[in-house]
Amino acid sequence: MIPAPFDYARAESAEHALALLTEHGDDAKLLAGGHSLLPLMKLRLATPSVLIDVGRLTDLSYVRDAGDYIAIGALTRHRDLETSEVLQAEAPLVAHVAGQVGDPQVRHRGTIGGSIAHADPASDLPAAVLALGGSMVVTGQNGEREIPSSEFYLGFLESALEPGELLTEIRVPKHGGAGWSFQKFNRRAQDWAIVGVAAVKANGSSGVALINMGSTPIFASGVVEAMQAGASASEAAERAPEGTDPQTDIHATPEFREHLARVLVRRALEEIG
Repeated sequence: MIPAPFDYARAESAEHALALLTEHGDDAKLLAGGHSLLPLMKLRLATPSVLIDVGRLTDLSYVRDAGDYIAIGALTRHRDLETSEVLQAEAPLVAHVAGQVGDPQVRHRGTIGGSIAHADPASDLPAAVLALGGSMVVTGQNGEREIPSSEFYLGFLESALEPGELLTEIRVPKHGGAGWSFQKFNRRAQDWAIVGVAAVKANGSSGVALINMGSTPIFASGVVEAMQAGASASEAAERAPEGTDPQTDIHATPEFREHLARVLVRRALEEIG
């Protein structure tokens, strides 16, 4: 439970962080809240030679109304998302989900960018952004690019971030007048979800994303297709396991996770109405 030796550097700005990433290459890791990276380092599943601390950068901590979407700085902490009046009015799903992450200590230290860049399929916020059809803005030495959330998660703990790139902003469409729901089944309130569902429905479009049903957050396209065809909540929920690959662990079998996905999707769709 002791990390391998590493060097430490504190970034003074986003530009400085990018320069440090370029200097140290693939052996460097960014440190924000640390709640995902440090446990992996203690288990020596991650052994970076350099930690670049970006946790004190204020230029990447914000929630702004950007017209058609809400712009969220990657270093915005979960608690700030939970209490943001802009999100509560225009993207309440994100504010609510942020309030369900871990416990108060985690929410006051963890960041949305850290959660999304870590690409853990059991995390709540990546699925919420996926259900909303949001996107990630990443910045590197060659400039800025925007990646749709549907293309961002590539595999277990693997994202579309290239070496030397920094996740700087998350963009989510406004859905203030939409129906939305978040359902999570876990053993204790602060635990990772055994299975979870984020769902939204507005103006004839829908989004449903599943948590911990595969190696990445999964967009439940079969459920959305059924909803758009006029299926009932129960009928649409039967398609929840389509395209998933749930794993066996100490908490659940694949069959139990598929059952939970059906139940939680049905509850979410019934809540949306």
